[in-house]
Amino acid sequence: MAIDRHIRAIPAAALLLSALTLGGCATSIADLPLVGTPADAPARPKEAGAYLPVHDLPPDREAAAMAPAEQAQALRELAAARDRQASAAAKNSAAK
Repeated sequence: MAIDRHIRAIPAAALLLSALTLGGCATSIADLPLVGTPADAPARPKEAGAYLPVHDLPPDREAAAMAPAEQAQALRELAAARDRQASAAAKNSAAK
């Protein structure tokens, strides 16, 4: 009896596998003539869109994004904030 089940399962598995394989080759439902797209949908372009220009870089800036004095001030403020947080963390760990 177990052999009968295995013999019946093999064609069923093959049928399922072939259905899944051929399903990848199917066309989209929207491309079928009977189903189609809604009447108010825009027309599809004839050619697929081009890839986005991911390697194109923006032009170089004419002026610096931040003046050197502003950059130095920001670095000093960040270092001061880091030192304050480190001392607060040291006080909290010593209190525990």
